[in-house]
Amino acid sequence: MNFPKQITICEVGPRDGLQNEKKLLTTEEKIELVEGILAAGVKHIEIGAFVHPKAVPPMADTEKVMQAIGKREGVEFRALITNLKGVERAIVAGVDKVKLTVSASKSHNLSNFNRTPEESVATFEECVKAATQAGLSVSGAISTTFGCPFEGSIPLEQIDTLVNAFRALGIKEISLSDTTGVANPKLVYERCSELIKRYPDVTYHLHFHNTRGMALANIIAGMEAGILHYDGSFAGLGGCPYAPGASGNIATEDIVHMLEEMNICTGIDLDKLLDVARKAQKLVEHTTDSAILRAGKSSELIANKPSGQIKKG
Repeated sequence: MNFPKQITICEVGPRDGLQNEKKLLTTEEKIELVEGILAAGVKHIEIGAFVHPKAVPPMADTEKVMQAIGKREGVEFRALITNLKGVERAIVAGVDKVKLTVSASKSHNLSNFNRTPEESVATFEECVKAATQAGLSVSGAISTTFGCPFEGSIPLEQIDTLVNAFRALGIKEISLSDTTGVANPKLVYERCSELIKRYPDVTYHLHFHNTRGMALANIIAGMEAGILHYDGSFAGLGGCPYAPGASGNIATEDIVHMLEEMNICTGIDLDKLLDVARKAQKLVEHTTDSAILRAGKSSELIANKPSGQIKKG
């Protein structure tokens, strides 16, 4: 197995983690969570989304959160947008990067954005122009890359079309999202390896939901394919409101813990990250899908066992 020495993690809890929560956190509570993420050493944060507040109420105060936090040296704040209005709000808020999202599935894109993938992509040119003129970076994201709750398997050709559409707009950073947690390591390795082969000029990010417990295995497969950028959400919060059965993202602390155990550097303080995860779990007032919150770190278990008392089996 050929693993990298370092991996970059983007914390998406403030956006993807909170967007599907029934309890709306206050602006102050969100700011507190973001400050905790920063204290843990996270350098890439998806701070929110600039979408219609009636469509996604938890994201209505993204401007306030970003403006309260302010730009930080060495930290990239990105936000999801879907149209030109979103770009305009992002510019005022002061984020560093906007992420344009489209689904590989026609059915999911209609459910999410009320338009076809082709119609979504057709609006992206004006978004890219406005963002770049204002000095913002632009990335892309493809939802349902590994499968759709409405259409089932997604042919690689549909992903191929969207990657080319992003590249035609000058976007060379693309997130591949497992929106409903249907990916498996074999599919991840094969699909990512092929996309890297076809488009070596693109930097790929992987975004996994842990719906069926395979997210960490899929990250292993992604690393084997050569991908170095991954998303995670504190406490394993999240889910797509437009995809039935889509449970939370893989917990950021679970990713960091696994990579630390493998001697792969993330630059993130796991203990401080766990503090944020506990706080998030308390704020949303329900248990979440985080293995490390449930069981603790492996190093703690071993450290608490005197030599000769660790049972085998």
